[in-house]
Amino acid sequence: MKEIQKFTGFTQATFDFFAGLKENNYKPWFEEHKPVYEHEVLLPLRALVLAMTPVMYSIDSQMDFRPNKTISRIYRDIRFSADKSPYKTNMWIMFQRIVPNWEGFPGFYMEITSDSYQYGMGLYMAKKNIMDEYRAKMEYEPESFRQMTENLVGKHRFVLGGDEYKRPINNSLPDYFQTWFQRKNIYLYKICPIGKELFDEGFAKHLSDEFTLMQPFYNFLTEICV
Repeated sequence: MKEIQKFTGFTQATFDFFAGLKENNYKPWFEEHKPVYEHEVLLPLRALVLAMTPVMYSIDSQMDFRPNKTISRIYRDIRFSADKSPYKTNMWIMFQRIVPNWEGFPGFYMEITSDSYQYGMGLYMAKKNIMDEYRAKMEYEPESFRQMTENLVGKHRFVLGGDEYKRPINNSLPDYFQTWFQRKNIYLYKICPIGKELFDEGFAKHLSDEFTLMQPFYNFLTEICV
């Protein structure tokens, strides 16, 4: 594989590869197209991680910035799955601290597929005790929480995600907080169609800027996890 170069954007071949893999998810096809995977998918993802590392280091210097740890594997674990397709039809990068259990700490991610990409930050598989701490901190600092989150979902148009409890948890907070309060896990994200921004080196800065906007909420979540 080539030495990692400066991030210059993805190419149409990146997304054509995922489209082809979706229709031909078996080993002979993948092996035939492996050079495309390595040069049009893996190399730009590695270059993107390296381009974003200085900004992500400023957000949290304890994150893992090694590309081999930050980039997902394309091979699926099919040992206990009814779906025996050997390859993922999406890939992602994840910036997160080096922790024993990744589920217990917030992380930033960006994912690409054949026809869309998305990015966000949050606690994706949080334990109950972590979310209990999250709710307690929200109740203790409601106005600062409102200002922080209104800015993200209002002005910057991030979408709030996370499973909600079927039976609401009692609390005395105003209505605004309830959609944030009644979560089993919580994250903010954006889903976008494939656009020209992905084919330009400026995408690294755009994504870094978007992650920087979420830094106050990341800090809020980090404080309940340490």
